[in-house]
Amino acid sequence: MTRQSHRDSFETRRAILESFAEDSEGLWSEMVAEDERIPCWSREFWTSRQRQASSLHEVSYRACYKPQLPRLFIERLTRPNDLVYDPFSGRGTTALEAALLGRRVAANDINPLSEILARPRLAPPDPAAVAARLERIPRNGAGCDGLDLSMFYHPETEAEIRALRAWFLERQGSGELDDLDAWIRMVATNRLTGHSPGFFSVYTLPPNQALTAAKQVEINHRRGQVPEYRDTRALILKKTRQLLSGLDDDGRRNLSGAAPSAHFLTGDARRTPALPSDSVRLTVTSPPFLDVVQYAADNWLRCWFCGLDAEAIAGGITMARTVEAWADTMQGVLQELFRVTAPGGFVAFEVGEVRKGTVRLEEVVLPLGIRAGFRPMGVLVNEQAFTKTANIWGVDNNAKGTNSNRIVLFEKP
Repeated sequence: MTRQSHRDSFETRRAILESFAEDSEGLWSEMVAEDERIPCWSREFWTSRQRQASSLHEVSYRACYKPQLPRLFIERLTRPNDLVYDPFSGRGTTALEAALLGRRVAANDINPLSEILARPRLAPPDPAAVAARLERIPRNGAGCDGLDLSMFYHPETEAEIRALRAWFLERQGSGELDDLDAWIRMVATNRLTGHSPGFFSVYTLPPNQALTAAKQVEINHRRGQVPEYRDTRALILKKTRQLLSGLDDDGRRNLSGAAPSAHFLTGDARRTPALPSDSVRLTVTSPPFLDVVQYAADNWLRCWFCGLDAEAIAGGITMARTVEAWADTMQGVLQELFRVTAPGGFVAFEVGEVRKGTVRLEEVVLPLGIRAGFRPMGVLVNEQAFTKTANIWGVDNNAKGTNSNRIVLFEKP
């Protein structure tokens, strides 16, 4: 048996998967892709509890995975100072977790909101500095642009939000937007709407989805609610302290080391010329799933606040309606990942079950990765009971969305 054929054997692949847990409990099965036997291992790989990671991760974004997922692969497949990448970065979970673990980071997303939410958390500030900067920002005086937000906010709260927005846009336009401004903008963006008094808005859906104005009017009528005044400065400071509450000296030191060289790209994951070939040790990512999450519609209010064109962004986001269209896009992504991955490096590609479990995207991804040049190591399925977040939406997750984390692991020969 040659060295490569030994590496490709089913037994060796299974042994590699077994390194991801302390024991071999769970359900083992196998799949066949491009005439190769691929092991599949189902079990709980990390705790199902929500807050078992750095408090810095607690920034809401639709369809984001828990920090434990990238940590599983970062800890086992990389060393300090290795480059870790996510081509579909979202809120920046992979990038932040990699930085906290002392790795260099690169992230890409078609939506500019991704960098706005992710980059500031690599440079966490002193809360006293945040308070001082907030004192400099006017509480009102920004002109109205004709967008009616009265169904979400008390008039005084809305005036404060518009003043914040005007400050950030002016500072950005003049080149004066610094790390402190970026942090405050990130926190404010996260606090725009939500379902508790910790947000700027009246009661609405969780903060990772903004309803349309018409839908919010319906909720207000149904609940008999009127937007109350919310002190935006106080809420920004409160959220700042929460985000920083679990950050220790090691984490700060690692973030400080990662921030200067961090790559945050905005564009198509199939074309990332800013990333050198053979430079990435590990990619951990989760692409947009088949017609499940309306990323653009969910973020319209955040885009407005940050001065972004939500409709233009929506035109570039992959919302494939067929498996064939989705596979065509992912083939291009995996080919680009093969280019940027260093020999001996890995790609952990997280997908999920959609359409009542009739479509398992790992079965689609495996042959795509092989055709791109990768060696398939196997599939890890993290099985857990659903947490409360999944049920707020009134959605049966076996019918829409994922009912498990299904991660296809590839290696570049």
